[in-house]
Amino acid sequence: MQLLAPFAVSETNNRGRQNPEPAPQYRSEFQRDRDRIIHSNAFRRLEYKTQVFVNHEGDLFRTRLTHSLEVAQIGRSVARTLGLNEDLTEAIALAHDLGHTPFGHAGQEALNACMRNDGGFEHNLQSLRVVDELEARYAEFSGLNLMFETREGILKHCSRRNAAQLGELGRRFIENTYPSLEAQLANLADEIAYNNHDVDDGLRAGLIDVEDLANLGLFGQEYHTVKRLYPQLAKRRMIHEVVRRMINRQVVDLIETSECLLRDHAPRSLDEVRLAKVPLLQFSQSMLVQHRELKQFLLENLYRHYRVHRMAVKAERVVSALFNAFCGDTRLLPPEPRQSIAQLPQGDKTVATARVIADYIAGMTDRYAIAEYDRIYDPKSLS
Repeated sequence: MQLLAPFAVSETNNRGRQNPEPAPQYRSEFQRDRDRIIHSNAFRRLEYKTQVFVNHEGDLFRTRLTHSLEVAQIGRSVARTLGLNEDLTEAIALAHDLGHTPFGHAGQEALNACMRNDGGFEHNLQSLRVVDELEARYAEFSGLNLMFETREGILKHCSRRNAAQLGELGRRFIENTYPSLEAQLANLADEIAYNNHDVDDGLRAGLIDVEDLANLGLFGQEYHTVKRLYPQLAKRRMIHEVVRRMINRQVVDLIETSECLLRDHAPRSLDEVRLAKVPLLQFSQSMLVQHRELKQFLLENLYRHYRVHRMAVKAERVVSALFNAFCGDTRLLPPEPRQSIAQLPQGDKTVATARVIADYIAGMTDRYAIAEYDRIYDPKSLS
């Protein structure tokens, strides 16, 4: 059994579940959470949801599923070193993208625009909605009935207006306190994973090139080291070697900087972590500068690349067209969401109906959304 630090989340200092359950046999509460997430429908759908590149563009590009697994791997490694709860860190990492729409951020922006008069759409809140309400698997409760600390970690960002509706879970956004270190770690592991692996995918797709990246501090330092040590290394292997060294350097920096912060602030409990004046897991200032430089490069050269933008425009068109079609005629919906709408309370059902439709679209994979679009708009599709 892992030896936990006094400020880690444990079996004795957690806030439990919304619906009390008997303690699990032969596993911890947070292992149970992880297992429920892995067995959920929403988790399986991540295999065919976009990270940057739409699923059909290539078999080796990251999907939301492979990204979530990579976040979990980085998170567990750091958690073990710092004496944090590995199982909780892993559960948060595996669940953090469950609410993402098809087609990545383009899909989210389109669905948020569609929902602007009906409460909007935000993927963090949707991830929480998935685990709290939408997964329908258990006889005694809706959702997955996850531990408070797992749900807290899933909700990385939240407006004060939305936080006010979430009770205890939203309080930290109003009072400006911090979540558990495991939640902080999952968020940082997410940043490490997507930045470095978007570099790998962008190079594989030919949308960015090594020469430009070599001018950046984080990539350039490792690139020149690898070129010096292995001058004859094939390009694909060279890229992998550079990316893995970049990840390692950021992980080591995060561990060593956080160890210093924890030593200086000396939290004696989870409550002291929440009430600390600063987040106690951080990169060094020099690493933060390099990290932001890389993010800015990817924003300008990868995420705004014309080929990525073309796909984003198509994605927005698909999501918007589906939403408008279903709002205009709910009989176009399949039986399950149509039944959910029929069971809504009588009266003004416009907002609630729009939310059911948004739930349905958000749950789609890339390929399912494209197929639904064809089924509705293509006269040649008869299904």
